[in-house]
Amino acid sequence: MPDQDRLEILRGRHDPLPEQRGAELRGLLTELADDVLRELLGDPGPGIALLAVGGYGRCQPAFGSDLDLVLLHDGSRSDVSAVADAVWYPLWDAGIGLDHSVRTVDEAIAVADDDLKAALGLLDVRRIAGDDELVRTLARRARDRWRTRAPKRLPELAAAVAERADQLGEVAFLLEPDVKESRGGLRDLAALHALAAAWVAEVPSARVLAAAEVLLDVRGEIRRINAGRAQDRLLLQDGTAVATALDYPDSMALAHAVADAGRTISWAWDATWYRTAAGLRSTSRWRSRRPVRRPLDEGVVEQDGEIQLALDIDPTKDPALVLRVAAAAARTGVPMGRFAVDRLAREAPSMPDPWPPAARDSLVALLATGPAAIGVLETLDQVGLLVRLLPEWAAVRSRPQRNPYHRFTVDRHLIETAARAAAFTRDVDRPDLLLLGALLHDIGKGYPGDHTDAGIEQVRRIGPRLGLPPADVDVLIAMIRHHLLLGESATRRDIDDLATIEAVAGAAGSERILTLLHLLTEADSRATGPTAWNAWKARLIGDLVARARALLGGQSVPCPPRLDERQRALLALTPEHVIQVNPLPDEGMFEIVVVTDDQVGLLAVTAGVLALNRLDIRRASARSADGRALLQAAVATQHGYLPERDKLLADLRAALGGTLDIARRLADRERDYAGVRQWTTPGPPQVSFDDLGTATVAEVRAPDQAGVLFRIVRALSELRLDVGTAIVATLGLDVVDAFYLREADGGPVTDPARQGEIARAVLRALGAEVAADDADLADLAGIADTAGAAPGL
Repeated sequence: MPDQDRLEILRGRHDPLPEQRGAELRGLLTELADDVLRELLGDPGPGIALLAVGGYGRCQPAFGSDLDLVLLHDGSRSDVSAVADAVWYPLWDAGIGLDHSVRTVDEAIAVADDDLKAALGLLDVRRIAGDDELVRTLARRARDRWRTRAPKRLPELAAAVAERADQLGEVAFLLEPDVKESRGGLRDLAALHALAAAWVAEVPSARVLAAAEVLLDVRGEIRRINAGRAQDRLLLQDGTAVATALDYPDSMALAHAVADAGRTISWAWDATWYRTAAGLRSTSRWRSRRPVRRPLDEGVVEQDGEIQLALDIDPTKDPALVLRVAAAAARTGVPMGRFAVDRLAREAPSMPDPWPPAARDSLVALLATGPAAIGVLETLDQVGLLVRLLPEWAAVRSRPQRNPYHRFTVDRHLIETAARAAAFTRDVDRPDLLLLGALLHDIGKGYPGDHTDAGIEQVRRIGPRLGLPPADVDVLIAMIRHHLLLGESATRRDIDDLATIEAVAGAAGSERILTLLHLLTEADSRATGPTAWNAWKARLIGDLVARARALLGGQSVPCPPRLDERQRALLALTPEHVIQVNPLPDEGMFEIVVVTDDQVGLLAVTAGVLALNRLDIRRASARSADGRALLQAAVATQHGYLPERDKLLADLRAALGGTLDIARRLADRERDYAGVRQWTTPGPPQVSFDDLGTATVAEVRAPDQAGVLFRIVRALSELRLDVGTAIVATLGLDVVDAFYLREADGGPVTDPARQGEIARAVLRALGAEVAADDADLADLAGIADTAGAAPGL
């Protein structure tokens, strides 16, 4: 019987190998498992063998991995059940996971015919002990069967890969990827090996195998950290520990390596499966002596469903050929052939400085194909051609963004933005600048410092190298400088305030740039993630752009008056408390109207009541006249919940009457969720101020939690400040709330000491440690200076 320590190691509860990592650790675990199993099996005699299959068969176990085993026999032994029990039961008793079976060769082949997972497992058969000839027979028959049934089994395999991708996302783009099951993970590598085993594709390249080693090493440390539990997802909370164990500088470097590995494997699968599927679809057993070559562009032809190079073309003398090939592939939907891609990767020269106009035109033509360009650019990237065209691309390549707001790595986000901008090329007079600006708007994220400033410096070099005249480079620089302008102004400032409109118009400077910024903002938001663009945001930005365009055109700005007719009518309503719930044209959005006697802290109470009713405030404004107050809040509902007017009214009355303790109720809710793992952002809340002349905007950035708005507004009301408008924006894990403040006398808050007092009160309300009461705003300079450095879309 194996000793308990070895069983505990296999279970993942005991780690006697703290210095071993990666392939060395996997080898030691394989050797340990093999020794334990041989000891349990003993000498089984002829006609019986114990096999490892699947990941264990490939010698890739991690702490706590299930052991994939087959007890194979020839059907002549009467003691097979006793032999199996002698192996299985001690492992079960030790808590070791097993994926096991007892079969003859014929039974194993029959099961594999109906079970794709079993068929794939038999491709990695490895003998642990027993009848060697029996094992060779099964391995030979399993591989022969896999090859002969390839036309049926390989589409099943591809469907399984696609299903996993739909369910589990992509390793490269997930905040917490499953390095085994997600697209681009270890399962997809096994699928590539299965294609090779069917003799329809080459074995995975050294580059793909190196990517797999990265994921295997990471999986090994994930299992080690989680004490052998069945955990293959790289959680944010484990990133630093895994990075340290594998000698990465930090968790960001680890995430970068994982993303790059996932992209390499997923691209290899896509490229390999396309060629495989094309071969399976071909029903012709004969082909003409000379292949049909259809010209597509200078030096570019289509042959046998792939883009290839013309016979007489010399890539070494034609630097623009890469982009002509890429544009033709995207335009026609025909993929670039492997031979053409490999030849270009070997022979294509660097682009001259400046680029020939034809090369720039081909790049624009490629980007203008929209979504079709994404896969083509990914191919150029995977073989090193994209960095050769744009050396600055290396700094953003596979760079993670590490928050749930952004769906993609920086480089993929840039490509996705350009693809979405292609839908708007007919809406601008310079579609080339729109597409190039979309491709480059976040290029600064790969460089130190503010990404906008860094991006401007890069574009100052890239633009002339592309052969753009100075005036066009200036337009691109303006797009980079102000690519966050419309989104931040519309969602974090009052678009009814003339100061906001003037600031946007002044920054844009011309209707052309304003239009380019408008379309870039939508493309950027749509490429960011599902929460970054909605009808509500589109309407706010559209209204802001229309007003700024009117100002630039010398027309009157269509701003609503301080009190319109509807608001005057609402303020005239006579019941003590009035609440209305009105649907907005944006899906899941409602207007909540509150009319009551004017009093200090009313906005805080209303914000708290709405938070208790699980309504997310996006924008709130307060107006008063003749002792009555009107609050209007645009709210978003959660999970299809519809606001209940009667409950809101009852909660408001109770809160104003002092019988509903909002702060305690919100604190109770936070305690209820305390045991649930939630993403958080590092660092304390931040406060900054912006003087608009007629009012002062206090901008507060803090982790997104229930009741944040209530606590902030309550702190402001305790300082006897008038909050005219509150605007709430969510950026990933944070909320960025902007408050239009005035003193009790109606003037703006311009005194630095007063601003320091406000900042300290807000930060205390959010649970942050702040400077002493007698400190001025300078003590909070680090907080105030960084508050505006929000991550861009």
